Amino acid sequence: MASVPAVLSSEWTKIRTVSSTVWTLTCAFLVSVALSAVLCIVTKNTYDDLSDAEQATFDPTFISFSGLTLGQLAMVVFGVLVVGTEYSSGMIRTSLAAVPQRATFLFGKLAVASLLALVVGQITAFVSFFLGQALLGGYGTGIGEENVLRAVVGAGLYMALVGIFSMGVTTMLRSSILSLGILVPFFFLLSPILGAVPGAKKVAQYFPDQAGQKIMQVLPNALDTDPAPYGPWGGLAIMVGWVLLAVLGGFLVIKKRDA
Repeated sequence: MASVPAVLSSEWTKIRTVSSTVWTLTCAFLVSVALSAVLCIVTKNTYDDLSDAEQATFDPTFISFSGLTLGQLAMVVFGVLVVGTEYSSGMIRTSLAAVPQRATFLFGKLAVASLLALVVGQITAFVSFFLGQALLGGYGTGIGEENVLRAVVGAGLYMALVGIFSMGVTTMLRSSILSLGILVPFFFLLSPILGAVPGAKKVAQYFPDQAGQKIMQVLPNALDTDPAPYGPWGGLAIMVGWVLLAVLGGFLVIKKRDA
């Protein structure tokens, strides 16, 4: 029987020695921070062009997280690769032979990868915020203002949850290609499109990404967007529910099916 510390050590070794997972986390940080910085500069230079309603609901904190929309793509890839690489290489058979307790194997892998995603997510959120506020100049805000720290920490949590959700889905599908073929269009096509369609908004606002992103807003209707029927913590709770369902589904699949 493999001990939990041995499983955690093994999973840490797998992640840090695979260059693709390291690079995807690096890309998640760089893309998020760089794009957020660019959009903060653009926003500062075009602030006077915003409508009165947009200026009245201007949320400098949320603007500094604009790059996370693209940066989450790298976090999706990270979550997929953490699980899918073992299936595509056939190493899953060796891993399960070494750790026959499938719950210990899966949750050990998720624990290590989730902690790493959380650390990268928090670093990304804080760097994006402070750099963004510096670039916004007089339009910026401070970390000590009401609900700002909650939004910054929440942004890091959001990035980590995207990664965990991707791990759960990949465990269910057991294929990196299939998982990416579903997750990428979902986050970058289906959810935004449905969120922009009046009749579909009521459904799309409960998708994991749209609900989870509410935690990053200081103002509930930032830039004159439609307020959701739930608050920032309610939105995060909805996303956590999606994540738990994905992880539970992955556990049931790996428990009942052969490698």
